[in-house]
Amino acid sequence: MAMGLSGGGGRRRRRGARGPMAEINVTPLVDVMLVLLIIFMVTAPLLKAAVPIELPESRAKAMSEEQGQITITVRSDGAVFYEENELAPGELPDRLAATPRGPDGKPPLVTLRADKALEYGRVMEVMGELNRAGFSSISLVTDVSGG
Repeated sequence: MAMGLSGGGGRRRRRGARGPMAEINVTPLVDVMLVLLIIFMVTAPLLKAAVPIELPESRAKAMSEEQGQITITVRSDGAVFYEENELAPGELPDRLAATPRGPDGKPPLVTLRADKALEYGRVMEVMGELNRAGFSSISLVTDVSGG
């Protein structure tokens, strides 16, 4: 009987010894992934403006972004972009005609981004093309100043 007790004690001692851990703690991984998700959610809207230009400043309030809107950008050298794609001279009317309309047949909202170094006449040319193609709802994008 005494032998049985001492043998059991030996097994208990081995079981209590530290061995390799068979479980993975995923809490730090989840924490890191949530932080990355928040970072991407904050920076994603900032990445929409793919064509770098210097916008004029304004004290107007920021407007909300709508689904299905298109962005036309005019760079300081006069190059026109439909979303991120540069257009050849004279290609803007064709691209605007190929733009899908909404379910009610209305054209989408157009966001016009123009470099502040551009001549006013060049911006008016692009706006004229937009109006001729039936786009009457045009938002002009500016850089919001702090004051």
